[in-house]
Amino acid sequence: MSVAINEPVPDIELPATGDKRLKPSDFRGQRLVLFFYPKANTSGCTQEGLDFTAAADDFAAVNTALLGVSRDGLKAQENFKAKQGFAFDLLSDKDELLCKAFDVIKPKKMYGKESLGIERSTFLIDEQGRLIQEWRGVKVPGHVDEVLAAVRALG
Repeated sequence: MSVAINEPVPDIELPATGDKRLKPSDFRGQRLVLFFYPKANTSGCTQEGLDFTAAADDFAAVNTALLGVSRDGLKAQENFKAKQGFAFDLLSDKDELLCKAFDVIKPKKMYGKESLGIERSTFLIDEQGRLIQEWRGVKVPGHVDEVLAAVRALG
């Protein structure tokens, strides 16, 4: 069962960078961009994080928080955030609770071998905790600009 547009998102709490535990309801009263990426410290995920960091002030100006999620352990997330200087926290979803709630675990093929992994996806959650827009199968170039334009269009 995946979260649906205009429905409340599940309030799943996960370990986060900065010795925190975070859940979507922690961001009530502001919008939240929740983006899922396959693996810390890989080229596409690094670029996506850097793009979101470059636009962090623009998102903040329209009352929108940013939060990244992957299946990496907390130590890997801490290292990734510190190394890249990301302007937002990262969640560690080793048990795939949030990943499964947002239905981002998909079969992937690499070097002829199939495995299950995170399909790069982004979700926009409104001030009341409802999903209002989603992007699945994301390609990194231009994605952050597209998400920012969608947030700005909300007024």
